[in-house]
Amino acid sequence: MKQNTDRISIQVGLSGYSFKIQADNEVQSSEWLSSDRIFTTSEFQKRYDEVDIAVFTPKTALVPAQFHAKEAEYKLLSDVVALREGESVESVDVPEYNAVLLYSNNIGETLTRVVSETVLRTDGSKARPLPVMYYMLKSLASLPEYNKILAAYMDGVLYLVLAQGATLLLCNSFKAPDFTTAMYFIFLAMKRLQLNPELSTISFMTQLDYEQEMSLYRYFRSVEYI
Repeated sequence: MKQNTDRISIQVGLSGYSFKIQADNEVQSSEWLSSDRIFTTSEFQKRYDEVDIAVFTPKTALVPAQFHAKEAEYKLLSDVVALREGESVESVDVPEYNAVLLYSNNIGETLTRVVSETVLRTDGSKARPLPVMYYMLKSLASLPEYNKILAAYMDGVLYLVLAQGATLLLCNSFKAPDFTTAMYFIFLAMKRLQLNPELSTISFMTQLDYEQEMSLYRYFRSVEYI
């Protein structure tokens, strides 16, 4: 008899965190919570079979696996994003696209560390915090449409990945102090890649408010959440 797997997926940003729990064939999602509530979140006192911690960091770069070298990670990432001298750079494989994602999780580092040390797996081990961009790339294959558009908007940054079938077209983040600016970058990317919003579904990994969602419905066939 197949046992159910208890999973908690946590998103961590500068302004706080949220979580989604999948257990006993039910899904429980939280609202966005401020960081001062972390020690009173009862769901964080339990252990789970699987723990995912997604960090909203724009300090990422996706490089082809053949160009990746461990000793050159800092230089590769600093070529595309601003890093402090000596800032820690890590990497994670994305085999679906024969690529490696370079990243720095220094943004919201304290909260991320507390979450990682508090929410443990069933065997007591800690989950590795990874960039939200990693989970977006891993989630693309689950989108049923041929034109796959997946976004997240948090702390004034738009995270965006686009693909056609199994071909990745775009993986990037954009500074967007308001949602109007975020929409501008979405439409600019789609125009350059010749994707028609009216024939496309856009999916988000973050919750939008009513006005944001309705503004997208004016242009897209559908707005979904994953």
